[in-house]
Amino acid sequence: MEALVKEFGHPTFTPFTVIAARLFLAALFGTLIGVEREWRSRSAGLRTHILVCVAAATFGILTVEIAHAPMFQDDAIKEAVRVDPIRAVEAITAGIAFLAAGSIIFAKGEVHGLTTGAGMWLAGAIGLATGFGFWQLAVLGTALVLVVLGLVRIFEGRPPSGDVEPTGGNSSKREAAQSTSARPRTQR
Repeated sequence: MEALVKEFGHPTFTPFTVIAARLFLAALFGTLIGVEREWRSRSAGLRTHILVCVAAATFGILTVEIAHAPMFQDDAIKEAVRVDPIRAVEAITAGIAFLAAGSIIFAKGEVHGLTTGAGMWLAGAIGLATGFGFWQLAVLGTALVLVVLGLVRIFEGRPPSGDVEPTGGNSSKREAAQSTSARPRTQR
């Protein structure tokens, strides 16, 4: 038992209360973005944005902890193993971009889900900033994404929420199409 505690019980560089605060803050930022996406009935909504933010924050915290881990402080090991936080940022960014790309759909000559994908990517960046302790950057990023998702829509001439309004055509056909329960969501 003593060997188990010695192996897995090493202290962290960052105090646990700070780690917890960063993760909860990332969850809050993900919630703010996710609520907006959920309100607009997008495929990636509340849970997805919370998970992306918290995952990125966790990876950011882990990067800091690895860089300061006692096992990497020995001079001989420092020469053999380079702990580079930028590589972690690159890997996290690529992973979230791959996830976000899955929300983008090209069908019938139209592209849907670009904003949702970009929002997921930004949620990852906000989570990463939170994980590294740059909460001011995370707050500003969250505020800007909410402004872009909410207010810029007014200038684009789109409806406030839900599907894009059809233009022209027979209104009875539109009503019949809208009442279909298996109707897929339209993404922007």
